Amino acid sequence: MIEALWPYIFIAVAGWLATDIWRWLGVLAGNRIDENSEMMHWVRAVATALVAAVIAKLIVYPTGELATSPLWLRIGAVAAGAAAFFLFRRNQLVGIIVAIGTLAAGLFALGA
Repeated sequence: MIEALWPYIFIAVAGWLATDIWRWLGVLAGNRIDENSEMMHWVRAVATALVAAVIAKLIVYPTGELATSPLWLRIGAVAAGAAAFFLFRRNQLVGIIVAIGTLAAGLFALGA
């Protein structure tokens, strides 16, 4: 019984070590970095660019069920969500709900 669990225990420990060490090193290094330094501005810019690239890829080259929706609907849903986000004082939840609602309504209207 216990012998059958060793692969799972190994995976759990190896996965924990592989990620947790970097988290602790990040905490230690992060305590020494000034939030207004050029390095932090660069890190924020790179992180923002990566998120924007992933979102753009999901919109332009979607997979799964989202690929059945037309491009104009996906872009329209993002635009509606962004408009709601800014209209409601940068409320992320409202922006997400409006974007998903717009996409769902568009798919329903198209009969998908």
